[in-house]
Amino acid sequence: MMSSARIPRLTSLSHGGGCGCKIAPGMLADLLKGPAPAAPFAQLLVGMETADDAAVYQLNEHQALVATTDFFMPIVDDPFDFGRIAAANALSDVYAMGGTPILALALLAVPINVLPPHVIREILRGGEAICAEAGIPIAGGHSIDSVEPIYGLAAIGLVHPRHLKRNSQAQAGDALILGKPLGVGILSAALKKGQLPAADYQAMIDTTTRLNRAGPELAELAGVHAMTDVTGFGLLGHLLEMCRGARLGARVNMRQVPLLDNVLSMAEGGCVTGASARNWGSYAAEVRLAPQLESAHQALLCDPQTSGGLLITRILQRYGCAHAAAIGAMTDDAPLVRVEP
Repeated sequence: MMSSARIPRLTSLSHGGGCGCKIAPGMLADLLKGPAPAAPFAQLLVGMETADDAAVYQLNEHQALVATTDFFMPIVDDPFDFGRIAAANALSDVYAMGGTPILALALLAVPINVLPPHVIREILRGGEAICAEAGIPIAGGHSIDSVEPIYGLAAIGLVHPRHLKRNSQAQAGDALILGKPLGVGILSAALKKGQLPAADYQAMIDTTTRLNRAGPELAELAGVHAMTDVTGFGLLGHLLEMCRGARLGARVNMRQVPLLDNVLSMAEGGCVTGASARNWGSYAAEVRLAPQLESAHQALLCDPQTSGGLLITRILQRYGCAHAAAIGAMTDDAPLVRVEP
């Protein structure tokens, strides 16, 4: 058996971590360019048209199937926490469509000659713990031997077609509500550098393992028009997807954007992710930052969130997420995001 002193840190085995592993939005758009499918599927309510969080297929008058998958490399070194974070992140896409998860399949890729079995089992156990919290089974999965550790889920849920929430249905004047504070990517960068205090590490674990289970309840509210979740493309990237889909603009007040403790000072000190720069490079032309805002604010707005919060548009500034904040509004102009100080 491998001694604990010889077991490598999970984050040392990967070139990135969490949703910061995502392909940059600009590159992804280029990869997905091509003609639309020749034969439309009438029951496919949501496909690839607006970069939504999950596919949705109508089964009958009262039920539609929500299907999604999400996986990534370690954002933390504790294998149990890695499994929990990856599972919560994958289930979030179901909640963001207004759906309720019903089951999941595990996706596992690990260097089996590097990580001992008990570490791998802890990753799986973390995923199972979050699925148990969500009230669903992990009913199977798939595994491969890999150079870098990867874990995630294929998640299946159900939603009533009438309550389905797309990311493209925002209306001008809607309030923008963000369900969790930003800064997970910055904390993960500090962790990888060995510079993250214990209290900030615990804050990162708390936010990334908190399920976005308010999604189905919010979807039933008449005033909620659109939902998505904020993950690897950062707040600006996912808000821009909403803007493009609805053909509207958005205004964000930076002072109202919730941040995890200490992340602004960390960003000011240069502790940022490479993904935030790639994100900014992909969509800077569609963003207008007030000149008073600094590079640290830009990094936070582009910071890749792992298991981030729901981003909701609704007609009233009242909302159903315990950690949510009103951060701005949708505007009746071109699909741009304007950020005020």
